[in-house]
Amino acid sequence: MLQAEFLIPGMSGATESLLKQVETYCRRAGIAESTFGRQAVNDGKLCARLRAGRNVTLETAQRIRDYIDRQSDAAVNQAGESEAGQNKQITGGSSMTHVTDDRPFRFYDNRQKYLAFVNTCNEKWKVAERATQELTHVRPSPPALRLFDAGVGDGTVLGHMMRAMHRRFPTIPFFIVGKEVSLEDVRLTLEKLPDRFIEHPSSVIIMTNLYYAEAPWLMPNDVAKAAALNWIEMPLQGDSAHEFGEQLRGIDKDLVDGWQVKANEKTGNPMYVRPSVLVMFREDHRFLLDDVIPRRGQAAGGDYDLILASQPWRARMDADFKVKHVLAPLAKSLRPGGRLLTAQSSGDDPGLELVRKIWPDEDPFQVDRHELIKVLKEYLGRSAQNYNFNAGSDAKAIFRYRMHTLPTEIGESIGTSTLFAAWNAAIYVGQIEDERLESVISSGEYLEATAEVLHKHNGIWFNDETFVISRKRDT
Repeated sequence: MLQAEFLIPGMSGATESLLKQVETYCRRAGIAESTFGRQAVNDGKLCARLRAGRNVTLETAQRIRDYIDRQSDAAVNQAGESEAGQNKQITGGSSMTHVTDDRPFRFYDNRQKYLAFVNTCNEKWKVAERATQELTHVRPSPPALRLFDAGVGDGTVLGHMMRAMHRRFPTIPFFIVGKEVSLEDVRLTLEKLPDRFIEHPSSVIIMTNLYYAEAPWLMPNDVAKAAALNWIEMPLQGDSAHEFGEQLRGIDKDLVDGWQVKANEKTGNPMYVRPSVLVMFREDHRFLLDDVIPRRGQAAGGDYDLILASQPWRARMDADFKVKHVLAPLAKSLRPGGRLLTAQSSGDDPGLELVRKIWPDEDPFQVDRHELIKVLKEYLGRSAQNYNFNAGSDAKAIFRYRMHTLPTEIGESIGTSTLFAAWNAAIYVGQIEDERLESVISSGEYLEATAEVLHKHNGIWFNDETFVISRKRDT
């Protein structure tokens, strides 16, 4: 058994979960966080250190949980004596988060796990490489080549796509729409855009937080929401990437106001508080882009040459949900000859093998591309005849991406940072909820399982599958 002194990385999933437990306990017990820290582990600055990303040992984490369990059990016994028969117990351990928040936890909304995954694995680059292959089939028509990124993330894929688009279509204006509900991801994406406006100045780039059924057209479906649409036009002044970068950073307040979210009370899905559209272009190209720049109050989207939908849903959602809320609206926003490329996790890889060492019956990838295409055809009905559906063979549809490791990292002894990164990648792709992780992490068995898989495969890799839906040119 691996020893308990291995550190939990700063604000990892385990650390974040531990902090939530402490916060929940302090609210219910009515005590200050500093008081809790002193009583539990003799550290009045415990919570402050956790929020700052400081490390804690597995032993300390277990001491904190044991303290919460003991105090919670005492509270339960006291409540049972004075209020017999009433369900007002304070539960300990992993169940405590459900006392104050009954909404389902959406694993993909965990910011720390997401950033750790994208910075240690090359999925984004592999998706971008696959997406650029679709440009050989694109036949843009005036006034612009139109691209929709159905989930921009940190902007890595979009940046790669824009470079590839410029290489193939250096003189054609670009109309690019990116859907992203995460404020932090919008910020990361904006950091990548100044250079794009220099290389391809005839670009109109739009970010929006609208739903999949709305974003392609830049217009909410609800009349009241459409009237309240937060439309931000950002003409960039100057002719240098540095100037553009300063201006894009200067609109942060507008982003904070426009990209607020709330959780759906039933599903936990993030929902926009205010529908927002951010339109960016170079002021010195306004005249040339007059037919490309969208106007407020007009359904200026749709008719896309290429749509990229990379991991646009939770794996465990059924096919009907994925088709109704994502695939069907996107397919309907294609112009004749337009193509929709979808990528999703498919399993059958060392990542899933690692997950099943802890949870043998885990099966998160139940809806494959063939099932999605079948349900989409049924949903479209007679209009399905206007589309081509290409699932492709496994050899063409499935691609592999890896976690980055140095040649010397996978040896007889594997460093804890590599173990943590591999474990995080596996549970992120497998979408394992935090409440299921706590008992596993406290025991340390996951580190042994991770080391075993890394030694077996000389690293860890994952499979994604892709499929293409294209609209026939004569429709």
